[in-house]
Amino acid sequence: MWIPTEHEKYGVVIASFRGTVPYGLSLEIGDTVQILEKCDGWYRGFALKNPNIKGIFPSSYVHLKNACVKNKGQFEMVIPTEDSVITEMTSTLRDWGSMWKQLYVRNEGDLFHRLWHIMNEILDLRRQVLVGHLTHDRMKDVKRHITARLDWGNEQLGLDLVPRKEYAMVDPEDISITELYRLMEHRHRKKDTPVQASSHHLFVQMKSLMCSNLGEELEVIFSLFDSKENRPISERFFLRLNRNGLPKAPDKPERHCSLFVDLGSSELRKDIYITVHIIRIGRMGAGEKKNACSVQYRRPFGCAVLSIADLLTGETKDDLVLKVYMCNTESEWYQIHENIIKKLNARYNLTGSNAGLAVSLQLLHGDIEQIRREYSSVFSHGVSITRKLGFSDIIMPGEMRNDLYITVERGEFEKGGKSVARNVEVTMFIVDSNGQPLKDFISFGSGEPLASEYHSFVLYHNNSPRWSELLKLPIPVDKFRGSHIRFEFRHCSTKEKGEKKLFGFSFVPLMQEDGRTLPDGTHELIVHKCEENTNLQDTTRYLKFPFSKVIFLGNNNQTMKATKESFWITSFLCSTKLTQNGDMLDLLKWRTHPDKITGCLSKLKEIDGSEIVKFLQDTLDTLFGILDENSQKYGSKVFDSLVHIINLLQDSKFHHFKPVMDTYIESHFAGALAYRDLIKVLKWYVDRITEAERQEHIQEVLKAQEYIFKYIVQSRRLFSLATGGQNEEEFRCCIQELLMSVRFFLSQESKGTGALSQSQAVFLSSFPAVYSELLKLFDVREVANLVQDTLGSLPTIMHVDDSLQAIKLQCIGKTVESQLYTNPDSRYILLPVVLHHLHIHLQEQKDLIMCARILSNVFCLIKKNSSEKSVLEEIDVIVASLLDILLRTILEITSRPQASSSAMRLQFQDVTGEFVACLLSLLRQMTDRHYQQLLNSFNTKEELRDFLLQIFTVFRILIRPEMFPKDWTVMRLVANNVIITTVLYLSDALRKNFLNENFDYKIWDSYFYLAVIFINQLCLQLEMFTPSKKKKVLEKYGDMRVTMGCEIFSMWQNLGEHKLHFIPALIGPFLEVTLIPQPDLRNVMIPIFHDMMDWEQRRSGNFKQVEAKLIDKLDSLMSEGKGDETYRELFNSIIPLFGPYPSLLKKIERETWRESGVSLIATVTRLMERLLDYRDCMKIGEVDGKKIGCTVSLLNFYKTELNKEEMYIRYIHKLYDLHLKAQNFTDFQEFVKRVFTTFTKIPALMTLHP
Repeated sequence: MWIPTEHEKYGVVIASFRGTVPYGLSLEIGDTVQILEKCDGWYRGFALKNPNIKGIFPSSYVHLKNACVKNKGQFEMVIPTEDSVITEMTSTLRDWGSMWKQLYVRNEGDLFHRLWHIMNEILDLRRQVLVGHLTHDRMKDVKRHITARLDWGNEQLGLDLVPRKEYAMVDPEDISITELYRLMEHRHRKKDTPVQASSHHLFVQMKSLMCSNLGEELEVIFSLFDSKENRPISERFFLRLNRNGLPKAPDKPERHCSLFVDLGSSELRKDIYITVHIIRIGRMGAGEKKNACSVQYRRPFGCAVLSIADLLTGETKDDLVLKVYMCNTESEWYQIHENIIKKLNARYNLTGSNAGLAVSLQLLHGDIEQIRREYSSVFSHGVSITRKLGFSDIIMPGEMRNDLYITVERGEFEKGGKSVARNVEVTMFIVDSNGQPLKDFISFGSGEPLASEYHSFVLYHNNSPRWSELLKLPIPVDKFRGSHIRFEFRHCSTKEKGEKKLFGFSFVPLMQEDGRTLPDGTHELIVHKCEENTNLQDTTRYLKFPFSKVIFLGNNNQTMKATKESFWITSFLCSTKLTQNGDMLDLLKWRTHPDKITGCLSKLKEIDGSEIVKFLQDTLDTLFGILDENSQKYGSKVFDSLVHIINLLQDSKFHHFKPVMDTYIESHFAGALAYRDLIKVLKWYVDRITEAERQEHIQEVLKAQEYIFKYIVQSRRLFSLATGGQNEEEFRCCIQELLMSVRFFLSQESKGTGALSQSQAVFLSSFPAVYSELLKLFDVREVANLVQDTLGSLPTIMHVDDSLQAIKLQCIGKTVESQLYTNPDSRYILLPVVLHHLHIHLQEQKDLIMCARILSNVFCLIKKNSSEKSVLEEIDVIVASLLDILLRTILEITSRPQASSSAMRLQFQDVTGEFVACLLSLLRQMTDRHYQQLLNSFNTKEELRDFLLQIFTVFRILIRPEMFPKDWTVMRLVANNVIITTVLYLSDALRKNFLNENFDYKIWDSYFYLAVIFINQLCLQLEMFTPSKKKKVLEKYGDMRVTMGCEIFSMWQNLGEHKLHFIPALIGPFLEVTLIPQPDLRNVMIPIFHDMMDWEQRRSGNFKQVEAKLIDKLDSLMSEGKGDETYRELFNSIIPLFGPYPSLLKKIERETWRESGVSLIATVTRLMERLLDYRDCMKIGEVDGKKIGCTVSLLNFYKTELNKEEMYIRYIHKLYDLHLKAQNFTDFQEFVKRVFTTFTKIPALMTLHP
């Protein structure tokens, strides 16, 4: 016994079933089936690809899947409960399958193979998702890859764009149309314009140094150099090569691969260079005998440069060989890269060994996390990271750094009793407060482990050597105080022993006594002379000496002669913990110098922003500590300092510190009384806006109002917690008074300079950010009323200041996007003021892009089919305020001439699309009550007529093919569904108000014209869709053509004697509708032709007009060139249309005018046969007798049966063209002579033949 299934509803066929048993259903492996009943190991159901054929199949042939059932019973719908991405993949791959085979048939081999590759990729990714072992992040990543590939395939095959939200397909019925439009637009833009990456990274891999006579180990140092500013912009990448010119540690990729990170777009220019300096480790002279000296020195070898512009093509430079140059004079080594860049050829030449540096270079784009994902193999093998010099463009909170960069610049040394100059080597140590050298805190560059000492390269016989070697010292903060750097100078002998003799030293402390670090900049250090055997381990012996020439000369001018020797270094501190700024230290230690508080607060504005953000929490604690100390005396100063810090965080460099301030306010701020002073000073500033001549400082205050309110609100909360909510009424009054002052200043019109309007603009820009703070203390309705009153105080004069009007609208936009507006209670309060400002701007046709965005956001919050009372009331308000102006705006912007520039055209399309989406959202949201209210709101029939004509015109614009991109079928179907629903409501108004004595031809004609072009839309021709797409459309919307056809028939029947106004004008359009191969549509439309013939017979006693129009239209449809197979089938269908089915002939036979009616049907049938023969013949490539025969047959038909002169002449021209093509002039001339006397215009044709 067959039992309806409860849970077994959906399955996939795992083995093909031929269906050879009685009532068996043939199934192929992979088919999805819907199960209706079960009985003893058998199921009864249907395959989803062909739901009309039901049958039985074995249950063992089907793998069941979880599914939920909608509309249980006869018309139940089964939806699988699997991940929506899986569902989409399955259905898309099925659609692609058949199309993929067609690619092979059409010989599109390239796309065929690419699609095959993509389909396999998708199947592999699908398996990963189904297994379910992926982490959340990996699952997200896999889905991103899947959707990217699905979109690519759909685009290549000309399929529809799929709207998605977080990788899942969205149902257009579940979201507002404005949100749907945005999703479609986002995917469309993503497809057209890839987002430009703002962050870039340079990957460098050292391969080898190709050189004929190496024999020595080498150091290779890469860095990025800005030739415009003449300085390095990155740290160094340092690696060692063996005697063969290959990396010393080939098994450790991080030692010979590096990623130069965080390059900004501004640094991808031709004057940024990759510089490579090569140092050899060996004898003083490259050509010395091996036994001459056993001591090895670092000596210059060569330099190579490459502009980063050479890498902008995006291709990997795999085997790039850079030429290696050497300076002619060794003393110029420090600037060899600059000379090569400037092409000063006289100063350098190719190295004697003609060396070449083999490297691999590639520019990568995107943030570092994205690079890690996309180039995981690079990171998994190992790569060293080379940072930009100093802080990056954006300083991130929590970034812990304490790096001191030291550049060993140059020295000035005496001969020291020698006849020739010295060979000087510098050795550097870091020594702690106990006199012990710090181990492993010197970095030569990324790729090389940290070292404990540094040895400079040696320049031969040079008493004024210049090194310019950059080193990084990542010294921990706790080691900084008391530590110093010591530089030791040695003369390197070239004699047999190769001794290095100490002859002097310099030192520099890292921190000054007051806690400030060594200031950035170049320092001239004193070279203290010493002997070879001097013990420098005892640091107390020399730390009491002066270290800097500046300090030394300032204190002791008499001993200047003893200090001729000097040594220069450049220091640069990159620290998130230490400061070089004395004013900053004075402010933080304010309690030790209370008399300096006023001065310290004044100097805060002069301190560098990076110093303030480093000590953000300490600085804020200091400010509120001073406020608690004496609010009367310091209140205004502290307020100004707070405003300065808040505005500092608006800078893009410090923007990421806003969360740090938020955390401070939430967790660390303790000023429970601060709110009184903050409100008081803020009100004092607002009250003086209208009188103040200079508004700059006031504007700074208004810019900072979001965070000022955060402090006020948090302070009040702390006070309430501590006191149990005391002084609540007083606080409310203070806020009310403050906002009253604001309302007064906003209501003022700017006179003269416009400074007041600038202040109003600054206030409005940041005011919406305050709403969320007020909601923490006040009820949502209270805040909404405060905001409504404030925004309502804005003057509405449009001509005053265009920039201020734009800011007002932006403020309204931010209000709509705010948390306050999402609440239905507050939304109903705010909506009138929002709509008021929108109405004004739309009326003036100003700021349309912003208006469209605001309206979109308004509708995004109103979900479809929401029957809540508040939503229905909102729709009432919007319809009354905006429907008319919205229709006018769409008519206005679509009638403008298209902009010439592509950017302007895109902007135009965007704004048109957004307004259209807003209109559709509003109409979809309207209920029967809304339509009745709207139609009753018109005072006169003239107003109603204008409205109907306007909305019909807009609908005709909406269904133009160019309104949306061609692959936006989802959007088109939604739009058509809204249009047909609205037309059904409005057709009732048409019947009630514009029939009988109030008949209006123009409005009825507009209605029928809209209905016909609606039915003929390409996106509604379901016969052209794939079976799965057709099924989805029918399930969701039904066949909208049939619905509109029924409406046409109903409206036509209502016309009565007014039908005569539309005969014969509507014959052509209605005939075109009947050509659509939809039986139900034909059944509805064909009786209209009988009706037309009947009314024409009554009026004229014949229906010649109907006959003539019918024949003309048939012929023109054939000659429009719509000659594809589908269109041929449409024409074929006209024969049964006028035959016994669907009973037009039978209807005519019952009429008094049946003879002429039957004659017309016979004529039209014969004409169609000839037209179809003619069409078939014309498809043949070559001219033959059959083509000429078909044309002559048509000619004779028009001549003998219809006597239509103009048709006859048209086909004579076509016959002439055929003869001309076949070079058969004699036959044509004979034919023309034969029919010469038939029509008066024939002689003109004789001139066709030369």
